[in-house]
Amino acid sequence: MPETTAPVAVPPSLKELTLLDTIPLRDAYRALLDAAATVADAAGPGLPAPPGEWNADQILAHVALIGAGTIAAVSAVTAGANTTYDNRIAQDTWTIDRVIALAGGSTGLRDRIRGQAEALCALAGPALSEAELAAMVPTRLLSGGTLLLDQPVPLRDILTGLAGMELPGHTRQLLALLPDGARAGAAT
Repeated sequence: MPETTAPVAVPPSLKELTLLDTIPLRDAYRALLDAAATVADAAGPGLPAPPGEWNADQILAHVALIGAGTIAAVSAVTAGANTTYDNRIAQDTWTIDRVIALAGGSTGLRDRIRGQAEALCALAGPALSEAELAAMVPTRLLSGGTLLLDQPVPLRDILTGLAGMELPGHTRQLLALLPDGARAGAAT
């Protein structure tokens, strides 16, 4: 006689899975890479930055370091490991210069970021459960030496912050390097 089993009760949190929409993340990476290509076409990676600001390669190296750190955090959460998210290394001048050299300059940095975008969107999309997206990750974020955040945040917020604030901010930063005439053409 076949065994019968009682229906398994599904916890309310698993009944309504809310997957992360990666379209904003893909769009933010696409806009950043388009801006990087525009800057490279306008004057190459040597386009001067205003005093105290990063040049295009330094911005891209910073983004590549942020991407690597975000992939590491997502991977750790999916592996069930404890992790942290700390962007200080992505602001370290020596590390930024090393990433530029290792990537081979602007083209290599753009290729690296493109690959990271693909990997991150694949990892962050349907592969993450609601519980993983809700995992609290101790986070420390600095910008220009100013502490912006020092507290646990859900992994989802790290990903949406990357798409909604970090990448668009660096896209604007890249476009600001363009001469006025080229900047007007890039904004259209």
